[in-house]
Amino acid sequence: MATDLGELLVPYMPTIRVPRTGDRVFKSECAFSYDSPESEGGLYVCMNSFLGFGREHVERHYRKTGQSVYMHLKRHVKEKATGAAGGAIPRRRNGKVFLDLELNRDFNGDDYEYEDEAKLVIFPDHYEIPLPNIEELPALVTIACDAVLNAPSPYKKQESDSWEEEIQVSRHARSLRQLDNGVRIPPSGWKCAKCEMRENLWLNLTDGSVLCGKWFFDGSGGNGHALEHYRESNFPLAVKLNTITPDGADIYSFDEEEAVLDPHISEHLLHFGIDMLQMQRTENGHHTDNHVQPRISDWEVIQEAGLKLKPVYGSGYTGIKNLGNSCYLSTTMQVLFSIPEFQRAYAGNLQRIFDYSPLDPTQDFNTQMAKLGHGLLSGQYSKPPMKSELIEQQQQQRGISPKMFKALVSKGHPEFSSNRQQDAHEFLLHLINLVERNNSGSENPSDVFRFIVEERTQCCQSQKVRYTQRVDYLMQLPVPLEAASNREELIAYEGKRKEAEENMRPLPEVVRARVPFTACLQAFTEPENVPDFWSSALQAKSAGVKTSRFATFPEYMIVQLKKFTFGVDWVPKKLDMSVDVPDFLDLNRLRATGLQAGEEELPDLTPPIVIPEDTRDSSTNNSLESPEIDESSVMQLAEMGFPLEACRKAVYYTGNMGAEMAFNWIIAHMEEPDFAEPLAVPTYMESDLPSPSLPTTSALDNQPPEESISILTSMGFPRHHTIQALKASNNNLERALDWIFTHPDCEDESEAMSDTADTEPNDNSFSNANAHTDSSLSPDQDLSSPRVRDGPGRYELFAFISHMGTSTMSGHYVCHIKKEGRWLIYNDHKVCLSERPPKDLGYMYFYRRLSSC
Repeated sequence: MATDLGELLVPYMPTIRVPRTGDRVFKSECAFSYDSPESEGGLYVCMNSFLGFGREHVERHYRKTGQSVYMHLKRHVKEKATGAAGGAIPRRRNGKVFLDLELNRDFNGDDYEYEDEAKLVIFPDHYEIPLPNIEELPALVTIACDAVLNAPSPYKKQESDSWEEEIQVSRHARSLRQLDNGVRIPPSGWKCAKCEMRENLWLNLTDGSVLCGKWFFDGSGGNGHALEHYRESNFPLAVKLNTITPDGADIYSFDEEEAVLDPHISEHLLHFGIDMLQMQRTENGHHTDNHVQPRISDWEVIQEAGLKLKPVYGSGYTGIKNLGNSCYLSTTMQVLFSIPEFQRAYAGNLQRIFDYSPLDPTQDFNTQMAKLGHGLLSGQYSKPPMKSELIEQQQQQRGISPKMFKALVSKGHPEFSSNRQQDAHEFLLHLINLVERNNSGSENPSDVFRFIVEERTQCCQSQKVRYTQRVDYLMQLPVPLEAASNREELIAYEGKRKEAEENMRPLPEVVRARVPFTACLQAFTEPENVPDFWSSALQAKSAGVKTSRFATFPEYMIVQLKKFTFGVDWVPKKLDMSVDVPDFLDLNRLRATGLQAGEEELPDLTPPIVIPEDTRDSSTNNSLESPEIDESSVMQLAEMGFPLEACRKAVYYTGNMGAEMAFNWIIAHMEEPDFAEPLAVPTYMESDLPSPSLPTTSALDNQPPEESISILTSMGFPRHHTIQALKASNNNLERALDWIFTHPDCEDESEAMSDTADTEPNDNSFSNANAHTDSSLSPDQDLSSPRVRDGPGRYELFAFISHMGTSTMSGHYVCHIKKEGRWLIYNDHKVCLSERPPKDLGYMYFYRRLSSC
């Protein structure tokens, strides 16, 4: 028999591999479905790629790759015999068989035992070889089978790569010197001390300086001033603002050149007035405030606890298992796959997506979206209980596990790849970005959310205005607590609370603010101050206000209530309030109107380059004196063989940000005719500034900042494309990058259009579209904006996501979705009919356009 089996496997020996270090073995989940060894047909593991396939999909993989040898895994779950000792080690068939396979947590290990079965299957004849078969199989096959059966979970490596387990304690943490300079960091309003950046900011833990980091491809921005400060001061540790939670923060050591841990981070932050320990973790894994009694009622009301909710089964009623703080992902995906456009794009194109999937479908976004959509919509994993002994004892809905999907969509993301709770709003935008980047079909499902915002900025002194447009995907509504309808009750509660704290008595029952939705809409329409506004009419900083309106209305409107803020003690808090969100929403009065008669536009000028005070003083006597340029960077570039004057221009136009940035500028400008000509620097003395009534001759007045252009061109994007993207996004690098990805087919002739975009207002392209109420786009609008589906601004509520807890970094999410005229609650793997949907306690609301408008 041994000879027969050896001869049978000889033709396939070159295709059988032993898993090496780094190989991922998928022996618990199919790459195309949620079949597992516990499924009726078991799971087939390819002995070459180690991918797992359910019975329905293994033939496709065989036809596509020609791989013939698979290991078939099957787990049998049986109730223990009467009298069996509780907690006994489960009895296993065939000895050492997939010992490392995770047990199904839906079944109590004390009441059930698992019998595992493995065999090799050779396609296309389905010849089966039971395992183990050490004496009869070739040694290589035996070793390969044993390695597959004992391989760890493919997700364990990713989990071990997370910063919580890999990052080491900094050698500077215990002896860090902190200056007693009186610096106190406010809970908001930060910006870089050396530039105007308001993102990717780092707090130096020695002197309390707030400076920007470097700009990265993922959209985090900065000019490298934090690193520059370290080189000047040798202060080694910095913490990233906006990452500080009761569990820790993102800390970087410039000296060690890596992310580090600081066991004394709470003390180091407290030195600058930041108290991160006001929140503590309770036994159930959620955060509560030490000074406030936990609100049990929020959890009860939102989850409809205490009500006898009826479970539902079938298509569209499949739950998603919680992997541990993954409910933000589950709720978002449940809502998205209740939208017909997402259903058609992925579940509706299931066979085409699967047939054209790459050799490793676990790493293909469209494949995993189709798999998730089919899992939620098919009803295959949401079947009503059957009258059997096993299921009568186990009435819980099981749902599907999103492990493979989460591993893919969170890959490379510092937050979503962790096991911490995240903001569902941020994940939604992250997923929309992935949909945009991976869309290859004629229908882009994220188009249903996309709309154009018209921003009107007015100089308060000159009264002149500027209209700009930007793309957005959701409407963020402020919640003005001062407009609460129960203000007197809130004031009385606050007095009782302070009295109880002073007298060390139990705190009174918390009173929740009730804010009318109309007040939120009114707050949205109110003008907001523009920080550090530079008026081109005055050619100086001035007070400016901005209002936002809708140039187009999307097919589906997402409304996010801005419930989260930072307290004065730096603790991230959720505003405790309820909002009477309506079932029907009419936003037509917020339609943008464009430039109005009698309004005068602000001149199309760019702010001057800020010259340091010492340079400005020294240039008073000689305005033609050379500007301050980092000569060391110039010499580094000159040593590479570039013309000296070109090197000086590169360093100047990139703001002395270093030789690397200047080198990118050189590469982007080498073909220009004046590349090697001497640097001609405009002097920004008040008497020399161009008159508003005269056209300017400086290229800087018509161009976005050169450093921004050079950053994008260094990534390989055409110069004219980057200029157009920056102009369309108000020189915001993150939005410009998104604009580029959503305009991949932009032709060369757009360069001419981009050159005139700042001198001729493009507001008219949207004012034309404002008159249309159908879903078609005007030609002008199509040229100047991404795809939108404009129409009337009347909507009906069909879903909302609610958050329980005191911070987006803790707590729990559930969602309610209206299907077939009835509300349902999706709470992880449980899907039930909703008795009292808590619409007033939601976080994100999803509206669909009324078709009868």
